[in-house]
Amino acid sequence: MTGILVLAGTPIGDISDAPPRLAAELAGADVVAAEDTRRLRRLTQALGVQTSGRVVSYFEGNEAARTPELVEALVGGARVLLVTDAGMPSVSDPGYRLVAAAVEKDIKVTAVPGPSAVLTALALSGLPVDRFCFEGFLPRKAGERLSRLREVAEERRTLVYFEAPHRLDDTLAAMAEVLGPQRRAAVCRELTKTYEEIKRGPLGELAAWAAEGVRGEITVVVEGAPDKGAEELDATELVRRVQVREEAGERRKEAIAAVAAEAGIPKRDVFDAVVAAKNAARTAP
Repeated sequence: MTGILVLAGTPIGDISDAPPRLAAELAGADVVAAEDTRRLRRLTQALGVQTSGRVVSYFEGNEAARTPELVEALVGGARVLLVTDAGMPSVSDPGYRLVAAAVEKDIKVTAVPGPSAVLTALALSGLPVDRFCFEGFLPRKAGERLSRLREVAEERRTLVYFEAPHRLDDTLAAMAEVLGPQRRAAVCRELTKTYEEIKRGPLGELAAWAAEGVRGEITVVVEGAPDKGAEELDATELVRRVQVREEAGERRKEAIAAVAAEAGIPKRDVFDAVVAAKNAARTAP
């Protein structure tokens, strides 16, 4: 008989949030694949359990190479437990390749549900939670980051991102540029930890706040785009939206038509706003 692959959620901060089943799975697994074996050791010590099976590292750098080895163990009947540093495996963490490979071999895959930074931040943000999408980490390069943000500029669902603290100011500034400085957002820092902080406000204000420096693990939640025709936009915002579309590769005529449709106003109004902004730029000192 083939084995079973168990994906186990681990605490994102407070160790007491560990799922009750986690200790039993750690103690009973034939193989424990951990993103960081040192952090695994601290986790087992905190939970007061010992692993009886083989412990192997499974992280971004060796995920592709180690997956066949773990699949072989599963085919041989082993119970393989996969844990990452925090949260659920495969959610912006190692795990997807192994799950896909196990499914291809008709190996059973199950989970020990646990803490999730995505859902925790979403719930605490104060933004709509009925529809959302998780975007993971944005690209590090500025141009690629702006391009990715333009892809979701008109996304109506709430957006959730992970970000490194040293890139947070650049990311929020880029979000303000593409999505608009008045778009509501929440920066969730050090979730469930001693110095947990939820900073809420418009993207423009949050970008200025982050410029002073922010520490800790960060999850950013951003309000989705408003429904078409649900708001009255001033000329500056109309021009900004046209520019975003042009920078994404649309012709100006198409961009103006799309923005007009979104705002529920005549194309002529958007065209006039663009022309006025262009003339103002020419005459500016």
